Amino acid sequence: MHNPVLKAMAAACLALAAGGAQATADPLHNAVITAAYNGDAAGMLGADHGFAAEAGSNVSGLDPYLSNAEFISADYALVFDFAPNGHLTIYNNGPLAAGSYSASFDFGATLAAPITGFGVTDAGATTGTPVLTLVNNHTIAIDLRGVSWNGDYSPLETAITLQSPTAPVPEPAAAWMLLAGLGLLGRLRRKQN
Repeated sequence: MHNPVLKAMAAACLALAAGGAQATADPLHNAVITAAYNGDAAGMLGADHGFAAEAGSNVSGLDPYLSNAEFISADYALVFDFAPNGHLTIYNNGPLAAGSYSASFDFGATLAAPITGFGVTDAGATTGTPVLTLVNNHTIAIDLRGVSWNGDYSPLETAITLQSPTAPVPEPAAAWMLLAGLGLLGRLRRKQN
């Protein structure tokens, strides 16, 4: 005799176990970023504070659903937009005079793995050479004084890479779900005989 409820439960448990066997999240998912502009924490205004010049405005969480940038420099010269997939897009917010334009971003312990790389993926209309530095395994720095933006709001695309896991990280419930699914399948098999 077939029991459709037990069959459905077994299938659901096995599907959940298979789907949960590997935790795959975007590298910057739920990251909290502490920023500085030209070495000054007050020089960066974060989205979490409505870009207001107030204490702590240089700290902002990455919101994958927010369509605007995480940071704007206090002089409104540059915009920094992080994406959950590790991409950082930098825009000039108008013509930039010669000067010092540097930023640093510290992710602290909010990343799933250490940062191993940081590089330009698309220079767009910009020319010149940005200096991208991996300060440590959770902090990046950008020196943009050598970049010519060639127009207003020109994007400069960069990417942050994290250390790849050597093996998939199993979800804690995956083993139990697998055992439950196999147990239900065994029970169905016994009832059929």
